[in-house]
Amino acid sequence: MAGAYKIATFYEFKSLADLERLRDKLSALMEEDSIFGTIILAPEGFNSTVSGTSHDLEAFLLKAGETLGTDFEVKLSTFDKPPFKRRKVKIKREIVTLRKEVDIEAGRGTHVGSDEWNRLISDPETLLLDTRNDYEVEVGRFRGAVNPFTKSFGELPEFVEENLDPSKFKRVAMYCTGGIRCEKFAPYLKQKGFKEVYQLKGGILKYLEDTLEAESLWEGECFVFDERVSVDEDLQKGEASDPSFFKNRKDCEND
Repeated sequence: MAGAYKIATFYEFKSLADLERLRDKLSALMEEDSIFGTIILAPEGFNSTVSGTSHDLEAFLLKAGETLGTDFEVKLSTFDKPPFKRRKVKIKREIVTLRKEVDIEAGRGTHVGSDEWNRLISDPETLLLDTRNDYEVEVGRFRGAVNPFTKSFGELPEFVEENLDPSKFKRVAMYCTGGIRCEKFAPYLKQKGFKEVYQLKGGILKYLEDTLEAESLWEGECFVFDERVSVDEDLQKGEASDPSFFKNRKDCEND
């Protein structure tokens, strides 16, 4: 059946404690509601991509939100078969691995919605930075974006240190798949002295959802961390290579 399974991506930076209890509770809820996918927990928050039937996913999101004490901002897409084979709840040091001290609050005021994004990145004074890894960029990117050729998100600070001088590049706009990497990297750049920093709110997935194809500045498809491998402009399964092509990737953080 077309679109029989819904895929939900959601994250939040918020202080979490008693992570073992949360892990056990969420694991039980996933099993109870026949949900598959990955949830990452850390002292700084949670990062998740999970899937199930519409009914099961709705029930799970309600109970998981109560467990985590929040209302999720969820990005949804569909697939005609289960996109995940396992269910995992992991505890990590970070929900997206940068290995740098970052004050998330420094990123306030840097978010730009899909409706303003085209104008911002079309300005020749704006440096457009793709914060994803090389295998993701290979599948698709925004027109004119800088590819940092990283193998993992943790390599991005080194790329900036070697290539981007804040006195020269005064306005930087960045994007990633669902927004979480930029939530961390935008404040990092602010801390490094970049004056104007912007991030695409909701990431590529939200942009594709909101933007008419005729007005879109996106080229290619968007890599995703599940069995679909990529999605097209309509958020349907794309034509990128089999997932085995990416089996050696380091960075699988459900962005």
